[in-house]
Amino acid sequence: MTYPPWLLQLKPASAEALAFGGLWAFLLDAALVGIVLTFAIDAYAPPQDLPWKPLRLDDPPGLATAVKFQRAAADPDLCREVLAAGGVDFADEPDRPGGDCPLTNILRLRGGVTPLAPAAPVMTCPVALSYAFWDRHVLNPAAQAVMESQVARVEHYGVFACRNVYGRSEGRRSEHASANALDVSAIVLEDGQRLSIIGDFEGEDEGGTLLRAARTGACDYFRAVLSPDYNAAHADHLHLDFGRFGLCR
Repeated sequence: MTYPPWLLQLKPASAEALAFGGLWAFLLDAALVGIVLTFAIDAYAPPQDLPWKPLRLDDPPGLATAVKFQRAAADPDLCREVLAAGGVDFADEPDRPGGDCPLTNILRLRGGVTPLAPAAPVMTCPVALSYAFWDRHVLNPAAQAVMESQVARVEHYGVFACRNVYGRSEGRRSEHASANALDVSAIVLEDGQRLSIIGDFEGEDEGGTLLRAARTGACDYFRAVLSPDYNAAHADHLHLDFGRFGLCR
């Protein structure tokens, strides 16, 4: 057999070239496998476990919930989208730029969550989002599990208060000064039982168990959660805020 001259001039591939070609073939195969796995995960994995899926109030907590929650809390429009998609009724409030304690990104909850008493206080959207998730995924499930009852209302001492921390004349502003904190004083169950922080939090009965579970679970959604376990100033309420400092006690 006669071979063309150009074929006779070809040299065998070097070991380096063969290794390089093998590496590229491996990378291509891995990329194809990765694409297939990504489509399979996107199609079959729970949405709460996937960071690229939308945050939904109705989804149970998952692997990506914390990341998606922080993203929504930081975006005023997305925060409201998540609330609305979850069936939470709210009324936007105009920003209040003047005065010693200006307010921005504020609203009032009107329905779709356990009612607050006093009703519909002005609060930031991150606090509203935190309250909605805490209410749906912590407070009511705990009440059903421990007391076999749902929560009829959550009593509180207020959200907005133009003051410094602990009401001091000097020092940094409280998160209440920007309507970014909620002080829960008691919960009232649908069966009529009223559980107060000051009277029942430290109890060894079911009421105390429920209140402590509510406190601990709030740490998944609020940044700072302060209870009677923190200091005497919080003996009668749970301080729940979405400020800069993280603390759960």
